[in-house]
Amino acid sequence: MKPNYSQAIPPQWNAMSKVFVALGDEHRQRILLLFEPGERLTVGQIADASTLSRPTVSHHLKILREAGVLQSEKQGKEVYCWINKAFLEESLSAVLTYLREAT
Repeated sequence: MKPNYSQAIPPQWNAMSKVFVALGDEHRQRILLLFEPGERLTVGQIADASTLSRPTVSHHLKILREAGVLQSEKQGKEVYCWINKAFLEESLSAVLTYLREAT
């Protein structure tokens, strides 16, 4: 066992914990499963595919964006969202690196 429980949490883990919180909700998981590889969806398309109200979908999208899981861009009246693949790969890679080195 490592002797110092109170050691600082690595900075990359802060982002990673937000990812796990964001992915911990079934509705947010379902939102992510809507995306085809490389696809951009509008908030309206996501809301139409969901059983949730549009405000609830917007709430879940906000959590996913704040965690870095999704990126978005407003084009005219539409807001397009897409999976932030590079960030997710980096975050999950940090977990795998820790597991490989710690065990």
